Amino acid sequence: MKRLILSSPLLEIVISRLCQELIERHQDFTDTVLLGMQPRGIYFAERVARELNRTGSPDRPNRTTPDTGVPLGYLDATFYRDDFRRRDSPLRPNTTHVPFLIENKKVILIDDVLATGRMVRAALDAMSAFGRPRRVELLVLIDRRYNRDLPIRPDYTGKRVNTLESQRVLVEWTEQGAETDRIWLID
Repeated sequence: MKRLILSSPLLEIVISRLCQELIERHQDFTDTVLLGMQPRGIYFAERVARELNRTGSPDRPNRTTPDTGVPLGYLDATFYRDDFRRRDSPLRPNTTHVPFLIENKKVILIDDVLATGRMVRAALDAMSAFGRPRRVELLVLIDRRYNRDLPIRPDYTGKRVNTLESQRVLVEWTEQGAETDRIWLID
């Protein structure tokens, strides 16, 4: 059974609101970078980056233009997962593309769905290869409440969804070939 929990145009409104929250808290993005978590968080991160670059910050409207925008990277945490060696079939890694150091930067870690928190923990470990950030914030599109295994909580949330352990959230992006952007709760 599938239940629609978010789709366009509400999704664009949610992304715009999240970007306004980022602008409100960061104002000047000079020492800030965005890291999209592979595999699906990168699509959300790209949209956040586009919206930030389009909007700019209120005190410096052109601060985040496309050519001087907030740096965006893609982080794969496959080899840092705590279940990496416990699987019957090997996990297939995704591309990591972090063309900047994160040493002493404010990092906004971006993922589409936060469930158990284990992928975020793995991403925090994977980030250490690129330096020691000054601060890390977590931005998620969907926060699956009541499923956390680790004490990890997002700083920015698009939508909170109460889920059972047996349920899952499916995010369909047009960038991945879907007809339209939709987020489903599946029983």
